[in-house]
Amino acid sequence: MCAVLRERHPEAFYSVSATTRAARTGEIDGVSYHFVSSERFQSMIEHGELLEWAVVHGHNYYGTPKHPVDDALRAGQVVVLEIDLQGARQVKQNLPEAQLVFLSPPSWEELVARLSGRGTEDEAAQQRRLETAKRELASVDEADHVIVNREIEETVAALVGLLGL
Repeated sequence: MCAVLRERHPEAFYSVSATTRAARTGEIDGVSYHFVSSERFQSMIEHGELLEWAVVHGHNYYGTPKHPVDDALRAGQVVVLEIDLQGARQVKQNLPEAQLVFLSPPSWEELVARLSGRGTEDEAAQQRRLETAKRELASVDEADHVIVNREIEETVAALVGLLGL
């Protein structure tokens, strides 16, 4: 989703998250994610270098480096963060003016089909992701906007409208 948005609207700032998980095939450090050790991630937390961070799916750390976001906001750019609910809550706390957009699947069955169809995780990882999704779907009311992600073109158009791009 964000890849299509980024391709069509490169003028916005797209944060690159830090993570402790290993890179998947085709992912590039500093582009896909900043792949860091657990020790480095802990240091980033301790030194206040993250706008938000969380343990995702009960396994790996993910977080948004703070300084690039601050720089983009000061420059007047639209900032896009692709984060989970835990992180979104922290962003809203730190930046109350932030608008939280929840991308919802059209149905639970479709979510399960999309996850298994990706083929990027084993069965245990898929189950962790589905448990996380259940908790996140139960909190959809916390979002400022909800977009049902039925079809990529429709979803990107809705995001572009919300972002004013």
